[in-house]
Amino acid sequence: MTGIAEARKFYARLMAANAGSADPRLEEAFAAVPREAFLGPGPWTVVANGGKVETPSANPVHIYQNVLVSLDADKGINNGEPFLHAMWIGKVAPKPGETVTHVGAGTGYYTALLAQLVSPGGAVTAFELEPSLADRARENLKAYGNVSVIPSDAVVGGLPPSDIIYVNAGVAAPPAEWLKALKPGGRMIFPWRPAERVGLAVMATRTAKGFACDPFMRSWFIPCIGASLASPAAKIPDREKAARSRSIWLTADKAPDRTATAIIGDVWFSSQSVGDRRLQ
Repeated sequence: MTGIAEARKFYARLMAANAGSADPRLEEAFAAVPREAFLGPGPWTVVANGGKVETPSANPVHIYQNVLVSLDADKGINNGEPFLHAMWIGKVAPKPGETVTHVGAGTGYYTALLAQLVSPGGAVTAFELEPSLADRARENLKAYGNVSVIPSDAVVGGLPPSDIIYVNAGVAAPPAEWLKALKPGGRMIFPWRPAERVGLAVMATRTAKGFACDPFMRSWFIPCIGASLASPAAKIPDREKAARSRSIWLTADKAPDRTATAIIGDVWFSSQSVGDRRLQ
């Protein structure tokens, strides 16, 4: 295809630059994984400002830019914004040998990038609830021997012990079982949607004292079935209070106190860090 190698190389440089990561392997991964292999045959439908634009041809050069490519228009499912995922992957910093759980894998493009970054020695378990997408992901990821695709509900089934949990569907709060699945030093990155008006990307890190919480950017993803709605009894924050969250606690381990910015089910968020001795 005309210009595809050059386009993919430049795209990879853009992704790495936007991520701000010092890890040169991030650029290498974006250059190595062919995005078109995970999108189905072209031409492709690009989602732009709520509208749709079809690429002029099936030349993959058209999708090596920061565009959302539709996977299932009826359900509003797309391949994800590359700049956003580059930033998320850079922040969660996968390392060789680590175990990753990918929740909401779609057709597997970002799963493949994660698999590249934990090689050698690491492995990725990819959950995808939508049967047609799970089938496509399994086929697309056949070449990646360190990936397992699980066509089931990650909320109901629970997650394996993980160094990284990479969530691509909005949750009112991360299920307690997901937090428990993090290994010491493990990181979970997820779209926090305690309310329709509040959408933040959050990284939670398991420390010796609890779960540190870093809301680092605005973000919106389609809802995670089974974990996207808070009960009427929940304490729901506005965006300002949500952004002040610095730790996450399980109510079974610690009762919510005056520092709580949000209380949702058996998980609550605090404005105090895990290491702050003033926590009461």
